[in-house]
Amino acid sequence: METSYTPVEWVYREVIEEEIIKETSGSIFYFCDDSSVCSEKGIIKTLSESGSGVFITLHSGVLIRVDRIITLFGKPGAAYEAYDAFSNACLDCTGGYDMDSLD
Repeated sequence: METSYTPVEWVYREVIEEEIIKETSGSIFYFCDDSSVCSEKGIIKTLSESGSGVFITLHSGVLIRVDRIITLFGKPGAAYEAYDAFSNACLDCTGGYDMDSLD
């Protein structure tokens, strides 16, 4: 289930641009389309914008939407607060977790 793009603060784009320039390699944790947590390792190749949001492309070709990033090379990303709420949710009590409930 893909959620609609949520605009992110400019600071997250600046951090990404700095990491592109430095060619930093490391882990990126983010929410997948099904709202589970996924991870990728690598170097960010590009930051681009399309009608469906702002994305980073890794050297491996993996595309990650910026508003779904939990941590980028150990630094909090735009979805860090959503992850905190996700990790504190009582999944047994609610029967599941809905990313859209944070909007």
